[in-house]
Amino acid sequence: MNGAESLIRTLIAGGVEVCFTNPGTSEIHLVAALDRTPAMRCVLGLFEGVVTGAADGYARMAEKPACTLLHLGPGLGNGLANLHNASRAQVPIVSLVGQHATYHLHHDTPLTSDIEAIARPHSKWLRTSASASELGRDAADAIVVARTAPGQIATLIVPADVAWTEGGTIATLPALPKPPLPAAATIERAAAMLRSGLRTAILMTGNVLYGKGLTVAGSIASATGAKLLAPYPVVRVERGVGVAQVERVQYVLEQAVEQLKEFRQLILVGEHPPMAYFAYPGKDSAFTSAECDIYTLASPGEDYIGALEALWVALSSPHRTHLVEQKIERPHVPSGEITLAGLAAAVGALLPENAIVVDESMTSGRGMMAATRGAPPHDWLGNTGGSIGIALPLAAGAAVARPDRRVLCLSADGSGMYTLQALWTMAREGLKVTTVVFANRSYAVLKREFSYLGVGDPGRRALDMFEIGRPNLDWVHLAKGMGVPGARVNSLDEFAKALRDGFASEGPALIEVPL
Repeated sequence: MNGAESLIRTLIAGGVEVCFTNPGTSEIHLVAALDRTPAMRCVLGLFEGVVTGAADGYARMAEKPACTLLHLGPGLGNGLANLHNASRAQVPIVSLVGQHATYHLHHDTPLTSDIEAIARPHSKWLRTSASASELGRDAADAIVVARTAPGQIATLIVPADVAWTEGGTIATLPALPKPPLPAAATIERAAAMLRSGLRTAILMTGNVLYGKGLTVAGSIASATGAKLLAPYPVVRVERGVGVAQVERVQYVLEQAVEQLKEFRQLILVGEHPPMAYFAYPGKDSAFTSAECDIYTLASPGEDYIGALEALWVALSSPHRTHLVEQKIERPHVPSGEITLAGLAAAVGALLPENAIVVDESMTSGRGMMAATRGAPPHDWLGNTGGSIGIALPLAAGAAVARPDRRVLCLSADGSGMYTLQALWTMAREGLKVTTVVFANRSYAVLKREFSYLGVGDPGRRALDMFEIGRPNLDWVHLAKGMGVPGARVNSLDEFAKALRDGFASEGPALIEVPL
């Protein structure tokens, strides 16, 4: 077999079963190997930012890596914004990038670039394969690195002649390293903090925000009165009735300071101390008070669930039911004119059980989490790196990973335009994604930031950089052009009907909400 075949077969043997791709000439032999290997599902994105964002969404919900296949340095460069988000999410991705044949590089043809330099900022592991005989082993190494806790991006650059040369072999995947537990003294110190009676919060990320990890965290919170927190850039959090309560840290500096001012102790699980996204003149970036004792129970890469289980044992608490959302009455389906509160109430009233919510609604959707607190159990995925344009591809990847679940994608119109090509992928793959676009025709968060920084009100020239009207975007026609049925709603009654229709459909749907 040639190098390309050994690469793809090694990936499949290592549990990598989906390839999100946008290939070019240098990757043709990899495409041919994929063509001959039906066990690998191939999902095409019409823009590389869709490819990388979808791989992120897949990893969050499948809890294992997909691979991406991109064309040379420019293709990788197009996908970097969502690779930045994925690296911040600490999700596993095997990133495959084609390269010119080794003997062709010295010609310095137009697409030649320093691919390793482009890949390095977001790659935990980076290698350019040297021969067909080593390509299978390189793939196995990439899988191990990607799947090493807490999850990371492993980039493998494949020269065209390495792919087409015979002599490839399928490599056996070595045992994955187990994440280490924190030291016993670390566990005991955290237990002592929780016994102290001081107001304490536990800020968590990764796999302790859903499933078994969240159950243990909920038991600790119930026994000690500690508050469970998730960072604003949340990767994935399980929520709803019957699920331990986790509060998301606020985005706005003053709101976060107010939210956290009561706590005198903050225990970190896989997280750093919470800080503002940006610096502001004359203001401290820290969310916690100077009197708050911040302590790390588990550092990134350690065993988060194991750390909480050990903490639960150290507390020697009687067995108690973990703190969960009790049966809270869902909002009534609203009617009348469109308001942000009404839109949130409609989502809270109609969200299906076991749904996946992908949230990049920026300013318009900030009431959504409160309104869905009493909804049936569901997962909530956010933008982890702040690079906008993640919602639509993240939703597509999540739907590929979990075709048994409904996906609700909440997007602002400005950020949606970065990667609207994901709608085409949703249509082609028949993904059950209902996308809601909040069309306020502006980068509203930037208007707020302008005034927040104390430089006065924006003038006409500044407003022209923040507003995206003139002409107004037509999301219904944009969706139709991508093969996705769309509807523009002008009342809460119409919005509720469109939501119901979307959740009942066997493919994607889009709802444009003018604001």
